[in-house]
Amino acid sequence: MGIREKMGLIAHILRWRFTWGKKDLDFLPDGSDGKIFITARQAADLIGNGKTVFSCGFAGTARCSVFFWAVRDRFLREGSPKGLTWINVAAQGGRGKVPGTVEELALPGLMATYIAGHVETTRAQLALADQGLLDLHTLPQGVMTYLLEAQINGETEVRSRVGVGTMIDPRVGLGSAVLPDSRQQFVRPEGEELVYTMPRMDVALINAPYADAVGNIYFHDAASINENLEAAAAARANGGLVLVTVSKIIPKDAGRISMPAAEIDHVVVHPFNEQSAGVRQLRSWLSLTPEGRVDRRREMKRIRFINTLLKITPVRNQVDDALCQMAVDLILREVPAGKMANIGVGYPEHVVWQMHERGVIDHLLFTTEAGSYGGIPLPGIFFGSAMMPEKLISSAAMFHHYEERLGLAILGYLQVDEKGNVNASLKGHLIRDTVGPGGFMDIVHGARTVIFVGSWQAHARYAIQDGKLVMVKAGKPKFVRKVDQITFSAEEALRMGKKVFYVTHVGIFRLTRSGLVLEKVAPGVDIQRDIHEGCTARIHVHTQ
Repeated sequence: MGIREKMGLIAHILRWRFTWGKKDLDFLPDGSDGKIFITARQAADLIGNGKTVFSCGFAGTARCSVFFWAVRDRFLREGSPKGLTWINVAAQGGRGKVPGTVEELALPGLMATYIAGHVETTRAQLALADQGLLDLHTLPQGVMTYLLEAQINGETEVRSRVGVGTMIDPRVGLGSAVLPDSRQQFVRPEGEELVYTMPRMDVALINAPYADAVGNIYFHDAASINENLEAAAAARANGGLVLVTVSKIIPKDAGRISMPAAEIDHVVVHPFNEQSAGVRQLRSWLSLTPEGRVDRRREMKRIRFINTLLKITPVRNQVDDALCQMAVDLILREVPAGKMANIGVGYPEHVVWQMHERGVIDHLLFTTEAGSYGGIPLPGIFFGSAMMPEKLISSAAMFHHYEERLGLAILGYLQVDEKGNVNASLKGHLIRDTVGPGGFMDIVHGARTVIFVGSWQAHARYAIQDGKLVMVKAGKPKFVRKVDQITFSAEEALRMGKKVFYVTHVGIFRLTRSGLVLEKVAPGVDIQRDIHEGCTARIHVHTQ
């Protein structure tokens, strides 16, 4: 990228940073009769005390910010709505830094119960739970989308093997509850399966790009569809409300209608809505949509520059490149061309970058659990969206794809134990260290091959000298006797006949019935010193 383009991106980021809290809770389109189109404040007035509210969105994509702000504003003024049960599938927090996230609602008394697939970013909710002021629960994201489908059909439960043998299984962990003294439980074991449930929603909050004058909703120019369709249908089936926020009103286009006006109750127009974090819907990036056609290499560099500048993704070095190159080699060896793949955050994002750099990105059909099908999954602030996806589908539809035909999952980890179990849901021993299962459990359940990619030791420093790996500073072992929390059950994976690998700085391990077997050693690594003495897990050695 040239200097001029970099300066343009810096200006774009600064404009977002200084306007990211901009809102107009009283905005009403000209000529509105107050029936279909209402203000954000009026929408918040429709939410009663004790109701169950569902908000759509995936991380920074299609956030329901105006609804969060309006509900917060009403609560601060009137003390209502109070005692809400709030549900969202994907991460919707801002880590205590970014406004316009679900953290706006982390006020004592506003929420009584919070249920989400991923809670690491909702630091305000974690703090409330730690103070005993919020009943906090997590469920697998795919299961949650299936529970939305169940509510459409008048049902309240879903049976699944997803999560068996993990922290979400009450026979192993706390089930859905984050706190051991919770009076509620949304999962129970029954035979060889788990039975999941979720409160019936009363209100569905949706962010879509556009509406027409009669209230039809349009998804074109969106970066993802998320749970919009299922949430709206579930709320209608429960006799509840469907409230949609859009960026503007457009002329009716019968061929492009995504949700007919009959399926929604009210529309809030908010010109400051985002397509994705940092990108206004009214200035949407076509590169994030199926209609976009851009130079992939140039766009990838733009995305990487933005994430690096914002410090959303780490600056990778030669050692990280070597780690992820091992993962790429493994993928090309073990996974046939054309297989459907899903990636997680962290090193898996860099694996995709390395595949792009090597010209093998088209070896796989990449997808995201937010609903991007095809294209290149994007990292950091854009996670969940993709560059030039073939199409966008709902989260529920994507999880059905994962169950039926997911060939590969490339995921990160916090810990791995000698049995091959993985902890990806708990960073420490405090409530604020809770991550939640996210879509991790559903994805590993569906994937035929699972490749975990991560550091050999936490906070270690490595270098490459004369083509060999050298440990400059030792860190805390990530491969341990027993993980703090099981997010991935090795026993369940072996039962299902999955191929499972663990790619680290020091080499590649394979899951077997005997435990972890070392298959490949990175150049320069001493097996006894760097591997056996560098972890507390028992490792079996079988190198090529």
